Amino acid sequence: MKIKTKLTLGVGLLFLLIIVLTAVGTKYVNDLKKDTENILVANYNSLEYSRNMLLALERSDETSDQLFSKNLKKQLQNITEPGEREISVRLAQLHANYVVNQSKEVEAAQMRSVILELMRINMNAINTKNEIARITAEQAVFWIAITGTACFFIAFVLLINLPSNIANPIRELSDSIRHIAEKNYSKRVHFEGHGEFGQLASSFNTMAEKLQEFDNSNLAQLMLEKKRIEALIDAIQDPVIGLDEHQTIVFLNQEAAGILGVNTDIRGTSALELAKSNDLMKSLLAAENTEEHRALKIFHQGKEHYFEKERLQISITPTGEDAPVASGQVIILRNVTHYKELDSAKTNFLATVSHEFKTPISAMKMSLQLLENDRIGILNEEQKNLLHSITDDANRLLRITGELLKMTQLETGQIELSPEPSDVNEIVQGAVKATAAQAQQKEIELQVTIPEHLPQVLADADKTTWVVVNLLTNAIRHSSHKSQIRIEATQKDRQIEVAVIDSGSGIPTGHQEKIFDRYFRVPETKTEGSGLGLAISRDFMRAQGGSIRVQSTLGEGSTFTIALKTATL
Repeated sequence: MKIKTKLTLGVGLLFLLIIVLTAVGTKYVNDLKKDTENILVANYNSLEYSRNMLLALERSDETSDQLFSKNLKKQLQNITEPGEREISVRLAQLHANYVVNQSKEVEAAQMRSVILELMRINMNAINTKNEIARITAEQAVFWIAITGTACFFIAFVLLINLPSNIANPIRELSDSIRHIAEKNYSKRVHFEGHGEFGQLASSFNTMAEKLQEFDNSNLAQLMLEKKRIEALIDAIQDPVIGLDEHQTIVFLNQEAAGILGVNTDIRGTSALELAKSNDLMKSLLAAENTEEHRALKIFHQGKEHYFEKERLQISITPTGEDAPVASGQVIILRNVTHYKELDSAKTNFLATVSHEFKTPISAMKMSLQLLENDRIGILNEEQKNLLHSITDDANRLLRITGELLKMTQLETGQIELSPEPSDVNEIVQGAVKATAAQAQQKEIELQVTIPEHLPQVLADADKTTWVVVNLLTNAIRHSSHKSQIRIEATQKDRQIEVAVIDSGSGIPTGHQEKIFDRYFRVPETKTEGSGLGLAISRDFMRAQGGSIRVQSTLGEGSTFTIALKTATL
């Protein structure tokens, strides 16, 4: 039976029961109404007329005969009971004799007797009709109760069976669909009948069979692809570890198993449990520091190896859904041992070269200073120009050599910073004093804005001053003649920020993240530089818990900002 037919029959049956119950109740209510009206009209009125006639007999005024005659006439028109007509006619005869007879006592007594008989007949009729009404009421109660009980029973049966007949197949079908979604393609549904649910069950079972056939036909292919992927992962020279959303190890290659000191059969175990006894796994699961990426040093196969950790978050979009869901992560350890060794060799080379270059360059500067002395001899203009050019080149070489030396000291950890409470104003003023001569050459105004009563910062004053000097030197180098450079200090929360603001050519957006890299120079710049100053400045700031950033608009200027923690919490 179709769902529409079931609902139509159920609702129609309930509607029919309501009509039947209404009809039964209406019938018996009408019967009771008729019985009540019959008693009121037929008998109660006769009793009322009789009472009025008795009252008229008791009166002796002029209106007593009129009152008696009036009620007698009404009684003759209200004959409803057997024998009531004869009594009423006899009463009329007695009243006629009563009117013409001079001696009225006998007729009055007879009329009272007749009136009482009339009242007795109507009283008996009331009792009889009351009994009939009572029986009718009992029958009404009985049949209404029977009909109501039948309606309640049928409605209760419909309430229990009809929703379940519709909801149970839907629930069973939903459970079956969930099993299919969980790849349990052997699930089937069986509904009795040939209605919509039967057709739906047949279509569902057909779909499940086809899915099962498809799954069986592709199982071997899937296993082959799985083995192929595992072989590819094992062929990767870098350690690779795959985790699901519950931090369970899904896969790892031989390289990862080797550095972890485990076997590849730990697949399926919890990485969190392994981390309790494996320090390397604990380090791999630890949250990454966004500010600093340090290479992991791992002792493996009797040698120190260096690895850079890369964590890839994996998200998939389930079938039938729109939003992606996190499904795990892949940890890749890139072996950078060779590059670390090359970098160390480079650092040692630069340290040696810069140290060896510094001595002859210093000797060259002393010789140039002697040449500039008139006691050695007077130089012509051309010789003086050449001497100034050589002096500038020597200063540039000495500056580059100094920056290279600072960089190698930072990389090797030989340079030490001593952060201590320092005055921001003193740091800024020291940097302004050191770059005042350069600014005067280009007629550039250095405007310093430092609020009073700024708290001290926790910093290495000498190194921080060097950073500000480097920022001012770059600003002067890239600013036009007769321009202005602003140095502003502000407090934000528990940090003091010092900003160097110029109105120079600005830095292209694509190069702003690279200017702090070593040896990087903005292309097509005419000014000279080694590309190390900003890199060293960043290292100095990070080493003392600070930071450096840049905001720049091409053609409008740049703002370099350093941030240091306050000395007082």
